[in-house]
Amino acid sequence: MNYERAQAYLKEHGQSQLLDYYGELSESERSRLLTQIEYTNFNIIKNISAKSAEKLGKISPPANTVSVQEAARRRIQFEAVGLNMLSEGKVGAVLLAGGQGSRLGYDGPKGTFNIGVTRELSIFEQLMNNISAVTNITGRTFPLFIMTSTVNDKTTRDFFEAHNYFGYLRDEIHFFIQDVAPACDYNGKVFLDGKGSVSLMPNGNGGWYSSLVNNGLGRILERDNVEWLNVFGVDNVLQKICDPAFIGATILKRCRCGAKVVKKTSPDERVGVLCNQDGKPSIVEYFEMPENLKNKTKKGELVYRYGVILNYLFNVHDLNLTLSGKLPYHLADKAIAHMENGVRVTPSKPCGYKFETLVVDMVKLMGSCLAYEVEREREFAPVKNASGVDSVDTARELLRKNGVTL
Repeated sequence: MNYERAQAYLKEHGQSQLLDYYGELSESERSRLLTQIEYTNFNIIKNISAKSAEKLGKISPPANTVSVQEAARRRIQFEAVGLNMLSEGKVGAVLLAGGQGSRLGYDGPKGTFNIGVTRELSIFEQLMNNISAVTNITGRTFPLFIMTSTVNDKTTRDFFEAHNYFGYLRDEIHFFIQDVAPACDYNGKVFLDGKGSVSLMPNGNGGWYSSLVNNGLGRILERDNVEWLNVFGVDNVLQKICDPAFIGATILKRCRCGAKVVKKTSPDERVGVLCNQDGKPSIVEYFEMPENLKNKTKKGELVYRYGVILNYLFNVHDLNLTLSGKLPYHLADKAIAHMENGVRVTPSKPCGYKFETLVVDMVKLMGSCLAYEVEREREFAPVKNASGVDSVDTARELLRKNGVTL
């Protein structure tokens, strides 16, 4: 795209301000800016006009559940089905690792953070150890897709290479960068991050599958006849990945997706709750749940007790249905650094919108979702904060309880 075409294209979309500093740029900076403009989807901005508070539909408990007790009672049956799927190469995994460790006071990809005490043990290494627990049983690896961001992609790749991919087959690990969406002010004008760069931000945790496909990795799923993908976040160092029992339970319960859940410790715990909404599986965030439902009990237990831990199993065929534009964009108010009167400013308060797709909407599109309950102390040790709740210290304590040497 040349300057004249960019001018016409931006005028058509009402974004001519993106060329305000073009005359001050070097040739390489101009080329980069024009390329960004060419490949930015400005149609996303139309979502502002549709911004409204989404009304909660009729909420009811999840239709499909497996309690900790049922999981223990039927473990051999569930595992047999899951192990068969893994042995046939029909399951893969996706690690969402695009974040930085800034909340931990750490400058680097979160997965490279050292949670060891007397030895080096990165979050990535611990997760790979968790994967090995399954591959050692099946005797074969499965494809592992690792989603990074423009900020941490090279560092993450270099880290895995420096650690010899933690003993995993190199050909089975596939890195890809998460897609981005433009950020704009409240009037729909896209920000410039710098004089020669459009403000582009990751498109939310619902964008993982479209990003994978857009990076050309869908061909691997087709080539290897992968039918299920276990997607999980980098935060939780105790989680089981491609857990045979979870896979088997989801299949035997005839669900199109599954979500690992833990029983909430209190009505006010800050986790999304898996439930049904207007007859469809849904995740209602803790701040959206009405007080009367949040506190509702039956036989001494919370009715809406299943908190999600960002460990899902999706059917690949149904995932492909999410690529046709059915996933809505949500507007998130953010303090976005941007150019203002020739100077880059970093606001302390929200000044515009970031556009995000969410996993919750992927779950809704699946039609059915299994709430698979796991024991909190065995499978939920999130590393989100430097101290306090869900911190490095609490995760280390839980790792020790589960026999991990730190």
